[in-house]
Amino acid sequence: MQELAAAHTAQKKISDQGNLLRNNDILRSIRYTFDFSDAKMTAIFGSVDPQVTRGQIIDWLKKEDEPTFQNCSDRHLAAFLNGLIIEKRGKQEGPPPEPEQRLTNNLILKKLKIALDLKGEDILAIMALARFHISEHEVSALFRRPDNKHYRLCKDQILRNFLKGVQRKYRPNAPVAEA
Repeated sequence: MQELAAAHTAQKKISDQGNLLRNNDILRSIRYTFDFSDAKMTAIFGSVDPQVTRGQIIDWLKKEDEPTFQNCSDRHLAAFLNGLIIEKRGKQEGPPPEPEQRLTNNLILKKLKIALDLKGEDILAIMALARFHISEHEVSALFRRPDNKHYRLCKDQILRNFLKGVQRKYRPNAPVAEA
């Protein structure tokens, strides 16, 4: 748990230095990529966290300068990503996993990898679609435990380009929306 907290703190320091990738941006990007309706977004959240309302989701999807914009918490984004895994891969036996209280870009990337059933070479191909070069070893390092000596922190640039590549793969004829 301490490793996750340290990784989250390091992630925040890196993110605070530049163009911050917000949870809301990630949520917006995934919704656009898969063309999810409000009802579909509510159902995805509802499979893990039935307390989330359509109104909350709409406020999270708004742009920062809109008056009713609300920040999407790490816990809520984790609930959505867990719901996306269930949506794309099917429900497992037993209760759904508890959403994490704190997310790092590495964990977000891992959840998207699971939801989309991606392998290392798939991630390389997706990154190439975004015209972002990353080696197989670098990809592998993103999915290691934070206490592993080969662990690599997933910076916003990597996650942003991954989301752009996913959009180009799953919605190839649509203009690319920036995360």
